[in-house]
Amino acid sequence: MDRSSHSIILAGSLALLCTLGSSAWAADIPCLIKPSAEVAIGSPVDGVIATLLVEQGDVVTEGQIIATLESSREQAAVAVAKGKAELQAPLKASQEKAEFGTRKLLRAQDLRKSAAIGQQELDEAETEQRLADVAFLEALETQRVRQLEYQFAVAELALRTIRSPITGVVVERFLSAGELTRQTLLVKLAQLHPLRVEAFVPMGWMGSIAPGMLAQVQPTVAGASVADARVETVGLIVDNATATFGVRLTLPNSAYRLPAGIACTARFPLQ
Repeated sequence: MDRSSHSIILAGSLALLCTLGSSAWAADIPCLIKPSAEVAIGSPVDGVIATLLVEQGDVVTEGQIIATLESSREQAAVAVAKGKAELQAPLKASQEKAEFGTRKLLRAQDLRKSAAIGQQELDEAETEQRLADVAFLEALETQRVRQLEYQFAVAELALRTIRSPITGVVVERFLSAGELTRQTLLVKLAQLHPLRVEAFVPMGWMGSIAPGMLAQVQPTVAGASVADARVETVGLIVDNATATFGVRLTLPNSAYRLPAGIACTARFPLQ
């Protein structure tokens, strides 16, 4: 909220303190309608913008692709990592060696019982079987590491696709395709459904307004009708200079009929 708007609201609240009587059950409070969220979106990595798919004023949805960065290197890295992760020959070969070592050890144990071979030959068969098992385990671990490397490459590639974190409207676009990001903002978004209403209420009403209460909001725009808003938070700190406290309301705006940044009045049903 800028200083001039804040002064208007505070002046209106002070006027209410002088005009409202103890028998009033409802009154109009000056307020401002704001976006429920404003998000400045940049790129998590530096790169050249390949596509920037939105313009100022466009409506975007949560998860929608806003921009992409040049990613030929990252795509190649994903292809290489995927190829390594899908290799089966090394794992299959070590598995066969482990199974052969097990069979060889069983035969050596049978031959040792009949004294057909010496203890040294049996020890060699046992050692070969253990080494084959270790080699198979190493092949399994290598396969897991390659799968993790593939997942890492996919994650690196995903960083070069920028998506909208909210459903809202493009307020401003800062760059264009072909430019280098270098941690510069790409676009700024504003969430207009729901809207946020901020009102400053006279101190004498503290305790009469609670979260969840419904209020009526009248935008100061020609042709705008009264809309129902719900109290979201009630401030617990009083401004001594104006003897007011802040109240924040949530105002549905699914059809985007109301713009943000306009003044309004809020009417609270008070006893």
